[in-house]
Amino acid sequence: MSAERTGSLGVTRTEVVRLFTEDEPLRLASGRALGPVDVAYETYGTLNADASNAVLVCHALTGDAHAAGFHEGDKRPGWWDTLIGPGKPLDTDRFFVICSNLLGGCQGTTGPSSPRPDTGEPYGLDFPLVLMEDFVNVHRALARHLGVGKLLAAIGGSMGGMQVLDWSLRYPEELANAIIVAASSRLTAQNIAFSAVARRAIVDDPDFRDGRYAAEGTSPDVGLAIARMMAHITYMSEDALDEKFGRTYQQQVRKPGFGIDFAVESYLDHQGQAFLARFDALSYLYLTRSMDYFDPFAETPPRVRPDPVKYLVLSFDSDWRFDTEHSRRIVRHLERGRLPVTFRELSSPWGHDSFLLDNDDYHATVRAYLDRALEVGL
Repeated sequence: MSAERTGSLGVTRTEVVRLFTEDEPLRLASGRALGPVDVAYETYGTLNADASNAVLVCHALTGDAHAAGFHEGDKRPGWWDTLIGPGKPLDTDRFFVICSNLLGGCQGTTGPSSPRPDTGEPYGLDFPLVLMEDFVNVHRALARHLGVGKLLAAIGGSMGGMQVLDWSLRYPEELANAIIVAASSRLTAQNIAFSAVARRAIVDDPDFRDGRYAAEGTSPDVGLAIARMMAHITYMSEDALDEKFGRTYQQQVRKPGFGIDFAVESYLDHQGQAFLARFDALSYLYLTRSMDYFDPFAETPPRVRPDPVKYLVLSFDSDWRFDTEHSRRIVRHLERGRLPVTFRELSSPWGHDSFLLDNDDYHATVRAYLDRALEVGL
């Protein structure tokens, strides 16, 4: 266990393990081989004697392995601390919770900013394209490394939910329950367009240097910050933005022009600048592109099984990035495969970001589902 309790989950520590090597590389969906592959992960709670209480958490686009608790010297909790911990829906007194940074990420797991084994230089754009299936295969390898042959559940929101869905369709024998929150099984043209503009902002930044910015000592900060600012708008509902900022001015004394005049402009600028300290531009390109290509029902239609994965699919009524129709599409496909699925649309004013926030109905639903999953077992 990589956590020491000091009230709630307390101080947690990120571990790194090498799961694939140059001699025994990861075989990607593209056919390419990648090795070595290091994976950053955290665990919370204790794996029981028969390894039947493991729940794997899949993070969204810009998440990382630090899902809960606090890192030493850092006052910010993990990104899903609202959901994970003693007495919370993912109760670490009962569940063994695993969360790892995605392949292609930039928070400890091998990605495009990692050094190539042959040259020591960052991969840059020579890093292979990665797909949802590749993320899942790394998750599977980590679960085996931790002594887990079959997960009680996998849970994820947004892009994390896509990983859970892919896992449940490709390797249903390794998963008892799949909890898919505010996710999609196939991006709409609008969603692809948002990501396309974000990527263009990055690659057109003069400091991108054809992806060699790390080797050349630059960084496409302007492009990455703009990408984050635009994405952040799509994560919040119009009502949430109006309630939080309205048309409030940033300064009492106003000098009309093209600077930061409104509070919402200041907020977005802060989000963009803060993002630069924790995320890499190439990871943003690679991970958003993997979402564009995701279309699992076209490749792996659900099939009837004697011991099927059981599903909980949740959406939020104010989410316009992955609105409820995205979740209904998932449900329709699962039902065609005669798979057991429970679906709920939850009320929340906060838009797509609702899956990260406190919401009594949301948390009660996840808690009740996991309680039942633990009672039924593998």
